[in-house]
Amino acid sequence: MRILSFILAVMVAVALYLWIIERERTIAYVTKVMAGNETSEPLQTDEEIEVVEETPNTNALIKVVAHHSVAREIDSAVILRGQTEAARQVDVRAETTSTVVSPPLRKGAFIDKGQLLCQLDLGIRASSLAEARARVAEAVARKTEAKSRIPESEARVAEAMARLAEAQVNQNAASRLSEGGFASETRVKSAEAAFAAAEASVEAARSGVIAAKSGMESADAAIQAATAAVASAEKEIARLDIHAPFAGILESDTAELGSLLQPGSLCATVIQLDPIKLVAFVPETQVNRVAVGAAANARLAAGGETLTGLVKFLSRSADPTTRTFRVEIEVPNPDLNIRDGQTAEITVVAPGARAHLLPGSALTLNEAGKLGLRTVSDDGVVAFLPTSVLRDTAQGMWLTGLPDEIDVIVIGQEFVTQGVKVDPTFEEQTQ
Repeated sequence: MRILSFILAVMVAVALYLWIIERERTIAYVTKVMAGNETSEPLQTDEEIEVVEETPNTNALIKVVAHHSVAREIDSAVILRGQTEAARQVDVRAETTSTVVSPPLRKGAFIDKGQLLCQLDLGIRASSLAEARARVAEAVARKTEAKSRIPESEARVAEAMARLAEAQVNQNAASRLSEGGFASETRVKSAEAAFAAAEASVEAARSGVIAAKSGMESADAAIQAATAAVASAEKEIARLDIHAPFAGILESDTAELGSLLQPGSLCATVIQLDPIKLVAFVPETQVNRVAVGAAANARLAAGGETLTGLVKFLSRSADPTTRTFRVEIEVPNPDLNIRDGQTAEITVVAPGARAHLLPGSALTLNEAGKLGLRTVSDDGVVAFLPTSVLRDTAQGMWLTGLPDEIDVIVIGQEFVTQGVKVDPTFEEQTQ
């Protein structure tokens, strides 16, 4: 059974070889047999044999179909698939704890920058502000009082210095009289005690000046603390009114009337759609063809609307998982018809290049697995030219990295290798 299967496989292979590779010769032979001309031909003379030997056997060459292609200058482009994204989206949240006292705004409403979204109950914050302001006034009064004590303390210092000078004179006089025997030892001791008391009075007066200045500095600190308390109370009151950070559209209802908001609680979500962004990710093999400021076109998957914009951002860091780079394109959206999250096919314009328009079926791989084309020279020798795909269209593929004029094998390129001589048949390129 296995031998029979093997014989059948060999017969099928031979039949396919005769029908595909040697098709013309097989048809010619079958035609000759059916015409009854299978009788042996007359013997050839020596001269005829020499002529036959000199004539090349073109029937032995592999026949291929080729196209003559000329490169053309085309606008290069990078084709990406991405989606629309709002220019800005913010979750506006509360910074303090209180209940909402303003009626809610419904989602989809247009809001202006600075418009009130949520207003919270004032509570006792007004009393706290009044208390803080009263403390400021009290601290200012204390500073005034401390400031008035400084001249008084300085006057006491001057008075104590005068008494010290007087006590020093009396001490010197008592000492000299005691040396001449005109004053008693008691008087000398009394003068010395008076001098020491005067010195103590001077130090006490100086301490009073320092205390007065310290009281003034303490009053300054109290003023700063009270002023900070006022600013904190005013900031707390300002947090009760939650405003829109920019003009846009409400993506959610604002907080309901009477609901309790705490720090971090959501008041509303605001998005800005004009301008809108187109976000895509370009592979690292094509990232050098995209530049900031380049023109870009996009077609929305829903509705087929065409958009035009400029590349505003190209990431310098690749995504660690996909090894792609983020590209952002800014597109005007004055009527807000473009929504956030719509799928779009994006075309980023790149510098022009010379390319050949050829069918995708002409592409093949060489022994090293490199993508390219098999071409045929004027003398019928096959060559392999590596190429790269610039753009894929419905009419064919635009290929670069090739000479300006080439003869490309479009049928039979998989059955030949580089250096093989073939018999090409040229056809007009229809794509």
